[in-house]
Amino acid sequence: MPEKLRLHAPSFWFRPPGLASSLLRPVASMVAYEATRRRRKAGWHAPVPVLCIGNLTVGGTGKTTAVLDLAQRLQDRGMNVHCLTRGYRAENMRPGDPVRVDLSRHTAKDVGDEALLLAAVAPCWVSPDRVASAGAAIGAGADCLIMDDGFQNPGLYKDLSLVLVDGAVGFGNGCVLPAGPLRENLAVGLNAANAVVITGKDKAGVKQTLRQWQHPILNADLQMDETVTDLRDKAVIAFAGLARPDKFFEGLRENGVHPLNCIPFPDHHPFSDLDLSQLTHLALQAEALLVTTPKDAARLPPAFRRKVQVVGVGLHWTSPEMIESLLDHLLMEKEQ
Repeated sequence: MPEKLRLHAPSFWFRPPGLASSLLRPVASMVAYEATRRRRKAGWHAPVPVLCIGNLTVGGTGKTTAVLDLAQRLQDRGMNVHCLTRGYRAENMRPGDPVRVDLSRHTAKDVGDEALLLAAVAPCWVSPDRVASAGAAIGAGADCLIMDDGFQNPGLYKDLSLVLVDGAVGFGNGCVLPAGPLRENLAVGLNAANAVVITGKDKAGVKQTLRQWQHPILNADLQMDETVTDLRDKAVIAFAGLARPDKFFEGLRENGVHPLNCIPFPDHHPFSDLDLSQLTHLALQAEALLVTTPKDAARLPPAFRRKVQVVGVGLHWTSPEMIESLLDHLLMEKEQ
C-alpha cells in the first residue's frame, strides 16, 4: 500500500455512518463474520498467567505504553514477565521459530520497533504464532506472559484481556472494517474482554457507549516524561510516525513546547535517507532541535538518533488500585 494512503484513516470512519459506510457494509459484514468465527476457536491454555493488551479498532491506543507499565508492575511483584509481539513491519523477519529480541544486534527491521521498546524492560519474543512464542518464553523461565496486541488472535487463551480505547476518537462510527475502524463487531469484542481502559480524555463518549456493559472501565492518561520540560524555551521541529501523530504534537503543546514545524509520517514508517536528509535540512535552516518519540527513535540509524531529542510517554492511572486489583485477580485465578 502506498505510504500516503496509510498516513490517515478515512475521515468518514469518525462521522455518523453515511453513504461511504453504507456502500462498504457488505464487505464489513464478511469481515465481522470471519472475526466472530475465529473467536469460536479454542486457544491453548498456557500453564502461566496470560495478560493481553489489545484494542477493538485499528490504529494506536497506547497498547505498548500500557504493556511497559504493566510489565513493570508485575516485575515489582516478583514475576518473571516475558512479552509477546508479532513484530509488525519487521522487514527482515522470516517464518520460523520465535525470535528472542537481542538489543545488542537486532534492529527495528529485524523485530519491529515495538519489540525493541519492550525488550528494554523485559524479555520479548517475536512471532505471529503466539502459541509458539508462549512456549518458547515459558521454556526460558517465564512465569507470566503479556501480549502486546493479539486480542483477536484465537491461538493463545487469555486469562485477562484489557481493551484500550482512545478517548479522543472512541469506536469511530461503530462500523467494522472497511466501513469503519472496528476490527470486529463491537458487542462481540466487548464480550471477549475483561475490562476497558480509556486512554486520555473521553471526548468521544466512550463511557456512554459502554453504559450497559458490566465489566470494569478504567481511565489512564498518556503523560510525557520530564525530558519535555527541557524543550520549553527551545526551537524544535517535531516528527512522528504513529497511527495518530497529532497526539504527539498536541502533547508537546500541552506541555508548553510549541514546535516550529510538525511533520507526520505513516505508522511504523521506515525512515529513508531522503527523509533523514530533509529533516536535517529543516533543522539546520531553522536552527532547531529535532524531537520525536521512542517508537520512532527505534527506527532511526544510531548516528542520526544521537542528534534527536526523544520524549517518552508513560501511563498515569486515574485509579491505580483498580489495575492492581485486576492483576491480583489474574495471578490468583491461575494459582487455583
